[in-house]
Amino acid sequence: MLKRILQVALVALMTASQAGCLYMAFEKHGGAFLVQVKGEQFVHIPNDKWDSTNNALVYFYRPDSRWASEEIDAPSVFIDDHRYVGLRANGFTWLEMAPGPKQITMRRPIGLLLGFEGVGSFALSKIVDAEFDVEAGKVYYFRYSEIEAPPLPNPDLDAEDTLAQGDMQLVSREVAIKEIVATRFIESEPPFAKNSAGTSIVEQNKEDVYEKEKARLEAAHEEELAQLKIDGHWKSSKWYWPFGGGPTKRTEASVELKELEKEREAYLLALAEENERDKKTRWWWPFGSKQEDEQERQDLKEQEQKVTGISHRH
Repeated sequence: MLKRILQVALVALMTASQAGCLYMAFEKHGGAFLVQVKGEQFVHIPNDKWDSTNNALVYFYRPDSRWASEEIDAPSVFIDDHRYVGLRANGFTWLEMAPGPKQITMRRPIGLLLGFEGVGSFALSKIVDAEFDVEAGKVYYFRYSEIEAPPLPNPDLDAEDTLAQGDMQLVSREVAIKEIVATRFIESEPPFAKNSAGTSIVEQNKEDVYEKEKARLEAAHEEELAQLKIDGHWKSSKWYWPFGGGPTKRTEASVELKELEKEREAYLLALAEENERDKKTRWWWPFGSKQEDEQERQDLKEQEQKVTGISHRH
């Protein structure tokens, strides 16, 4: 059996350049047997720590079990083909996401191959690969357990939905809150369990949307150019100047592409200005960040109130 697995994996690796992206979880695939989860006990992220008006908060957790605690390789969680965490036993993590459709994929690596998870659409073990729609202001809970199913179905999902079946499911808060409170935060622990979760991926989400839309419009542009040639809206180049010629009218996709680029440039400029404002410090406190300045100002205010109270009593 092992020989067969190695043969299949070798073939997959050899065809990686033709088949697509190679998924390797080297330094990231360690399970609880190698690296126990020792982070802080679960507590909900306060609303002031994420943009609860414009974004969503997504939790991932895995109830403890003897089987999971003896696991050498933890499965990896991907959002839109970006890997974020190996979901180890008795652990939880979270991601702040922008609204819109997201693709969640979970792959199990093979430790003998240093975390090999698959190549292209091929995977030795793909636990889930499904789309879910993220709505602003909502909190979601993904539960992974290969031992037992959730005690109650998610009322927001159809029974035939991919995320309402299998080992990785999108569960209701009612189910999650009774289990997730016993888990601990999955910290990044090299050399076997590095991860990049417990953070906001909003900017990555927006970058992904931009890249997908750009690719769609570029493909549409090529199709329109081909049609313009067929319809005769094309100027041929001179035999002595091969760089001339082209369409005699603009494609709709080219117009949309320019508009997309303008919107992207405006967004990046606004983002840079916002980041620059956040970096600025108070003249009276040159060492702190914006958040630290706010805390310092609050501390000073409390001290002033205490002093005022003492002077009034005397």
